[in-house]
Amino acid sequence: CVPLSCPVLHAGLEIIFTDFQCSSNNLQHHTAEISTKQLVVRRGQPFTVTLHFRARGYQPGTDTILLITETGPLPDQSSGTRAVFPLAQSDPRRSWRAVCVSNSPSSMQISLLAPASAAIGKYQLKVHIDSCTGQATSYQLGEFMLLFNAWCPEDEVYLESEPRRQEYIMKDYGFVYQGNKNWIHPCPWNYGQFEEDIVEICLKLLDRSLYFQHDPLRDYSLRKNPVYISRVVSAMINSNDDSGVLQGNWSEDYSNGTSPSEWSGSVAILRQWHATGGQPVRYGQCWVFAAVMCTVMRCLGVPTRVVTNFDSDHEKDGNLIIEEFYDSTGRLLANESKDSIWNFHVWNECWMARQDLPPGYGGWQVLDATPQETSNGLFCCGPAPVRAIKEGDVQLSYDAPFVFSMVNADRVAWLIRGTRREKLQWDTRAVGNNISTKCLGSDEREDITDSYKHQEGSVEERQVFLKALTQRHPKRMRSPSPATGPRASGILPAVSEASTPLSAPAEGDSPLHAAQTYLKFKLDESPEIGRDIGLTLLAHNLGFEYKDLKLNVSAQSVLHDGTPLPPFWQDTLYVSFRPKEEKTIPWSISYTQYGKHVSQDKLIRVVAIGEENTTWEKLLVEKIITLASPAVTINVREGAPGPLNLGEQYGLTKLVGPLRAQERASVTFPVTPMKSGQRQLQINIQSSRFQAIKGHKTVMVAPTSGW
Repeated sequence: CVPLSCPVLHAGLEIIFTDFQCSSNNLQHHTAEISTKQLVVRRGQPFTVTLHFRARGYQPGTDTILLITETGPLPDQSSGTRAVFPLAQSDPRRSWRAVCVSNSPSSMQISLLAPASAAIGKYQLKVHIDSCTGQATSYQLGEFMLLFNAWCPEDEVYLESEPRRQEYIMKDYGFVYQGNKNWIHPCPWNYGQFEEDIVEICLKLLDRSLYFQHDPLRDYSLRKNPVYISRVVSAMINSNDDSGVLQGNWSEDYSNGTSPSEWSGSVAILRQWHATGGQPVRYGQCWVFAAVMCTVMRCLGVPTRVVTNFDSDHEKDGNLIIEEFYDSTGRLLANESKDSIWNFHVWNECWMARQDLPPGYGGWQVLDATPQETSNGLFCCGPAPVRAIKEGDVQLSYDAPFVFSMVNADRVAWLIRGTRREKLQWDTRAVGNNISTKCLGSDEREDITDSYKHQEGSVEERQVFLKALTQRHPKRMRSPSPATGPRASGILPAVSEASTPLSAPAEGDSPLHAAQTYLKFKLDESPEIGRDIGLTLLAHNLGFEYKDLKLNVSAQSVLHDGTPLPPFWQDTLYVSFRPKEEKTIPWSISYTQYGKHVSQDKLIRVVAIGEENTTWEKLLVEKIITLASPAVTINVREGAPGPLNLGEQYGLTKLVGPLRAQERASVTFPVTPMKSGQRQLQINIQSSRFQAIKGHKTVMVAPTSGW
């Protein structure tokens, strides 16, 4: 700055007002949607502050200015939560910097820069002034928030592509994929990370963690690290260890809370948690945990997306084997197995460098806030590098073995008869299918299965499987002896079964041995709740002899975590075949049969167990059926705006009905959008007969009045 030509000083330099230039700073830091009245900036990027003086301006050589930034309850320079730096040039990437941009007789504009390694959070900005008069004065200038910066190459969360930054930081809506691998349904979700007060709530969430309660000074010093932050948030989204945001419930009884299927956004959940002083919100399941975590991480500046894994393993003993047990009627026996295959499971991927790991393991990391297993004593999971999962490097931090099993475990089906059990099927394709996330830049679905695993049935896939198994059980896998190796221990199919391919057909309905009958279920049409289910069993005699086949068929509702409910329909029939004959066997399951038994997840598992009279070979075929909700059509018409703000914090309720069977209804809502750009309009319909029905419409809102 150029020294001012002023008269002889009669007083020290006094500050009367500080302008944080919130509107312009926030716009440049991609935080304008968070606030235009509060300064919210990103580390590693300059921002400007204007100091206004009382009697005279700043004079270099006469006035010495020190700036001070502090965060946390115990600011400390050695821990990085307090910085004292002069108004002068310094290394902008390693320490805090303050530079005079312009100077006048009444004000001075300063450019400040937080290093790309600074702790995120709420900061106090102070200034200490020494003048030639001997007068020293200190001022508390105000408060600002500092977030991670995906636009800064030196930040550990840096993303090169602007479209990716727009998708994984700035996009405030998305989809959570549900259903099953053959019927994938997008469920709209409002992340709302830029809604008023959400950033305050996200920072409060960090302050309520057990890490902070145990050691506040260390906790704040580690908030510079996205790996640390992601583990804290993963633990705090669930309430199993602390006063976390959400309480999980898989019981089907939500009478003293909100059913997980009724939520359609994160804002109401986070605000309720904050308003009640940190009381867990009832209730959540995996997709709610993941969607709320996406909101928090995007708000804090970490690129994040929501990922759904169809047929997701949850096995307890670490042998990468899921065991399921059936009785002779085809009923799945829940109490016989400690393992389970979730129809779908939802987690997050967060983008960050992994300086704690060998090179090459940065990028997308798996985080799972659903409380399944503990990690270092707390119910959290990750970050686990996606690359480590694909390559079987399960020794790397954090929780890679658990994540690997969710997408790679094999499934073994057993038939229970009294005290005897008989192996029905060994399926290497049963787990980790159609791993899905929202597509970059569009509302379509992207399949990212190949980023988690090699092609099913390939040599590489089996090699990675064995590599991971060896790392988890090195002593068990070390000996090459057939008596003690992985096949003898039941980890892999026995050598005598090697003549049969280890992988099953795409439908996963092949028997373990080379049976001479092929069975497959096929839906007549996509079923909708309230309608009868038309189902056909395709049966093919592969042999050259006559044979009879006994079929026991069972249908039972299942929860999305794989828990079966009691069967509501069973049937037995005998089918005779000529050599090489194909038959189709139709069934119809009426709504009166399943309506009273279907769960809120609207999932039905149909199982048939067949027994040949020639080889006495057993066959297992099954199909998971997802019942679709009635369709909701949304038409957006331009016209005079109405009184309703477009945001999750607002709502408009209208009664529709009662409706008779097959009857249609329409309702009109006047809406005034308050933010421009691409937005998602959501409609939620609740009924006394079935769970919430959700519809959505993507709209483009012009930056001026009108559409």
